Amino acid sequence: MQVTLHQDKCVASGQCVLAAQDVFDQRDLDGVAVLLDERPPAELHDDVRQAAAVCPALAIALADA
Repeated sequence: MQVTLHQDKCVASGQCVLAAQDVFDQRDLDGVAVLLDERPPAELHDDVRQAAAVCPALAIALADA
């Protein structure tokens, strides 16, 4: 799985961090999401899919690697 985070779309809701804290974090300054692992291991794929699904800004794109 390849994860892309479009920070310019992010509205800093933090839903991605709640869903997949090993893959996403937030900047302290403004809360915008930060991608920690663009190719997460298979055991995190369900969490990452959930993060993409709950993102209110649709700022997370997923692709098969």
